[in-house]
Amino acid sequence: MGEFEVHRVRFFGLVPAGVRCMAYQHRGCRLALARTDGAVEVYNFAANYFMEKAIPGHQTRSVEALCWAAGERLFGAGLCGDITEYDLERLHPAYAVDGFGGPIWSMAANNDGTQLAIGCEDGSVKLFQVVPGGVQFEKNLDRQKGRVLCLSWHPSGTHLAAGSINFIRVLDVRSGRTAQRIMVNYHVPKSKKRECVVWSIAFLSSGTIISSDSFGRVQFWDWERGTLQDSHTVSTSAALSLAVSEEEDSIVVGTSAGATYQFQLLPVKTGGQEKRWVKTKPFQHHTHDVRAVVHTPTALISGGLDAQLVIRPLMEKVQKKSYDAVLRKFTLPHRRLVSCARKARLLLFQFSQHLELWRLGSTNKTGKDGEVLPLSRMPEHLLQLKSKGPEHIYCSCVSPCGSWIAYSTASRFHLYRVQHEGDNISIKKVPGVPKLLLPAYQLQCASDSGRLFIASDRGSVHVVQLLEPGGCKHLHTLRPPVQAGLCHHCTVPTYSCAVTALAIHPATNNLFISYSDQQVGLFEFSIPEKQYTAWSRSVQNSGLHRLWLERDSPITHIAFNPKNTSQILLHDVYMLCVLDKSLPLPDNNALLVNQSTLKQLSEPARHRQLHAFKICKKFQPLLFADLLDERCLVTVERPAADINAELPPPVQQKKFGT
Repeated sequence: MGEFEVHRVRFFGLVPAGVRCMAYQHRGCRLALARTDGAVEVYNFAANYFMEKAIPGHQTRSVEALCWAAGERLFGAGLCGDITEYDLERLHPAYAVDGFGGPIWSMAANNDGTQLAIGCEDGSVKLFQVVPGGVQFEKNLDRQKGRVLCLSWHPSGTHLAAGSINFIRVLDVRSGRTAQRIMVNYHVPKSKKRECVVWSIAFLSSGTIISSDSFGRVQFWDWERGTLQDSHTVSTSAALSLAVSEEEDSIVVGTSAGATYQFQLLPVKTGGQEKRWVKTKPFQHHTHDVRAVVHTPTALISGGLDAQLVIRPLMEKVQKKSYDAVLRKFTLPHRRLVSCARKARLLLFQFSQHLELWRLGSTNKTGKDGEVLPLSRMPEHLLQLKSKGPEHIYCSCVSPCGSWIAYSTASRFHLYRVQHEGDNISIKKVPGVPKLLLPAYQLQCASDSGRLFIASDRGSVHVVQLLEPGGCKHLHTLRPPVQAGLCHHCTVPTYSCAVTALAIHPATNNLFISYSDQQVGLFEFSIPEKQYTAWSRSVQNSGLHRLWLERDSPITHIAFNPKNTSQILLHDVYMLCVLDKSLPLPDNNALLVNQSTLKQLSEPARHRQLHAFKICKKFQPLLFADLLDERCLVTVERPAADINAELPPPVQQKKFGT
């Protein structure tokens, strides 16, 4: 791998927003997730659980419920009182329709995806038809007293179950009338009587209604008789969320204590016909409220206010040696939040509504491998740039020279000129930025800091010239496949999975691409020759080491050693890798992570065991890594303990002996 002086950065104070709600699309194997800051993310489970889409949040927009309808259309609703459909191509809300019931607490789509039901603050349940290009109000169902916190359709689409404070109501969709009213705290002793909040509800095809409530109970009801069939107390705190499998023989429940539980419908006697719900598996993967759960055919999925998305495989439903058999925890986003000014030794950190520019520390000492060197100059927080308005930041970048900062929201693009005069720094907004640059999804500066490339709508890329002392000029827009006055060079062969990272080698002009499925690994495409390189074809033919292919985190950044054209720097959340194309690929019998082993061998033995992959797992969780020069590396970590330290305290639990 060679020796690098490493700037180990841990002062990026990122605190991801908690998970508020989720919705799973069975047909497309996609999970939509909304966070407490209004951001919406879409994960593709068929592509190694990659976060393929992210719609930034909004200061005034909360998302209390998500659902898929009419195939691949995604809808959200929240306390602003609107139903919003999201444009998953342009990554922004397409439109919003007023629900006319005040804040919306719940929303559900029928099995056909043709109707949406919303539960409102004023106690009303309203139906909307899903039509091409929008939704249309259909009718009001019986109104109750108090907000409607949860909704669930009967699979037949004829009835709706609505949960609120102290009551569950069953509504007849055709007539709009209340067909049944169930008092959920009826069985609570009078001495303990208090309001019981029904947080989540599920309506089974058998007519059973399952509810979870603020008393920590999971209860099973016969809706026609309005009677309690069974009750399980899973927590001394609230049971906040529940979800049912497609076969309706298993459910998952999330609590405010951070625990999740699985219930299964099992025979009372072996071989018998009578069945009952049994609590079978408890899990403790979260530290805070589990506000959302999903049950897929192969996994139990939970999202918590600790910002973690946890995918727990059902081992009886998956092959033991497969991607689906791995417990996965996602806290950090699969997108870039850190930009590096290599020449100026600066880092730009992106938060939801501001940017921070830091200067790296320096040392005048040298040392041995693994030794921590004392700093002669401490890292310095140079400036904080706040975004005006309620929109969250989509993307940002700093130029290699450190003199330009750009960022974009949904409706505004901002460019700033940064002046460095000794230890002093000043910033000035660049006037007259062209409005046609929106929307901007990715930003990248040229290596000479003279041009800014802006990835925009429908695959177009705007090229902007950065002018001294502080101006800009739009040069042209690249639109696939052709653009008048410019020549379309070539197209890389399409692949079935999303691109997670790409970079062009500054010396060879070869394009390196990493895909989300990781089955093939890294592609190298020669731009001059318009085809995959010989090295790339050998990788595709021979394959990569099985441990490399079993990784469960996507490559999020690719960089190059400026003094060694054969060395490529890659990283995901859990590892940093220097890939040396001049060395042979390891076979499955070789030790993939062999750095500590190589150090103990003699020189001849070391050469015999050398292979292309040099992997380091010292830096975790890894948000960013890049080469500042051929001997200097910067890594940005965000340990889970640091995130948890900034979260509000969780529900206190009594522990034995305390």
